[in-house]
Amino acid sequence: MPSDDGHTDVRVDPPGVADERTLLNAFLDAQRATLARKCAGLTPNQLRRWAVPPSSLSLLGLVRHLAEVERGWFRCVLLGEPDKPHWVGRQGDGSAQWDVDDADVEEAFRVWRAECERSRAAVAAARDLDVTGSHDGTTYSLRHILTHLIEEYARHNGHADLLRERIDGATGE
Repeated sequence: MPSDDGHTDVRVDPPGVADERTLLNAFLDAQRATLARKCAGLTPNQLRRWAVPPSSLSLLGLVRHLAEVERGWFRCVLLGEPDKPHWVGRQGDGSAQWDVDDADVEEAFRVWRAECERSRAAVAAARDLDVTGSHDGTTYSLRHILTHLIEEYARHNGHADLLRERIDGATGE
């Protein structure tokens, strides 16, 4: 489950002035905290709800998807680990991340938080933002990965805004 109770904003604004690495990490952490806030205070069934059928998009699906995004970019691309999705679909791919009708909510949040911590550790261990990893023959710098993750979370946090409003009317950042 989300770590906050929906009444306390656990997000911290990124600093106005800092080095590039600090800013990228702060903006990514702010996006992660925004996702947790969007999910806070909801029941497991609300988190699983397809808020805009026929789309299977749900808040829980977003949490599982972003756990896989964290794993894929930091562990697989940056660190070169094998691609082993947490939730495997019938085709043997990661499509099961969206299949949440019977998903374990606590497990999803536990996996997501653990992947965020692994990602933070990978970033901290990198000598600089020019460290690279690759995927399918394309090389990516840590700078690119952090920027992409900020974009990925921001896009999905927009979805989370709409999903949350549809579920219980809650709006806001």
